[in-house]
Amino acid sequence: MAATTAHGDWKSLVDAASAPYRAHGQFAWHFARGKLGMDPVFAHLLRHGLIAPQARVLDIGCGQGLLASLLRAAGVRAARGQWPSDWASAPVDARVHGIELMPRDVARAQAALGDSAEFVCGDMRHATFPAVDAVVILDVLHYVSINEQNEVLLRVRRALPLGGVLLLRVGDAAARRRFAISQWVDRAVTRVRGHRVTPVYGRTLAVWVAQLESLGFEVQSLPMSQGTPFANVLLTARVAREGSAP
Repeated sequence: MAATTAHGDWKSLVDAASAPYRAHGQFAWHFARGKLGMDPVFAHLLRHGLIAPQARVLDIGCGQGLLASLLRAAGVRAARGQWPSDWASAPVDARVHGIELMPRDVARAQAALGDSAEFVCGDMRHATFPAVDAVVILDVLHYVSINEQNEVLLRVRRALPLGGVLLLRVGDAAARRRFAISQWVDRAVTRVRGHRVTPVYGRTLAVWVAQLESLGFEVQSLPMSQGTPFANVLLTARVAREGSAP
């Protein structure tokens, strides 16, 4: 495969993934470019192949569909032979089912991406989770109570097969100052974007890992806030035990 500089590869992907939003308002386009370009988690997912080719993906708290747009752009570039040789396999033909609470974001996602992904306006506490190969939850669970978080994670486990993966980014409450900054920024963003809920319920990294392990996941953690003052950690949790979750 053709390889260019890492910076050039990523910039081209961000441009391609942001482009569908341009016709649907300056806010949607600028938000896509800013979020994809500055948040380290998206590049990490692709470079390390955490979403496999042809994967069925459930994106909980999908917003305006940025992950779906990025996966689609990645598949197109790979089909053209433009995928970096030092990255893992591209998520070609990955299919995204997104769940998002905010109707405005769902409308943007549907308008920009059409039928290349499926988007549902709903509350993760009650929405149906289809059977999938990968579940992505980025900076979302802290909006609901601890008991509700546990119930969502249980239902996620039941939606995944043996070897399926949950990609969960959370704030580590043990990093007190950086976690407080994360919470403050989240509150500001939710007000600006008109969200109805604010982030409240955090946990330490050790507690997050223990909860996932109790459901049959094998968990790896990696700091995922490079270039920011936040306490974000990406948990890669793979189903390690057969059978349904408890």
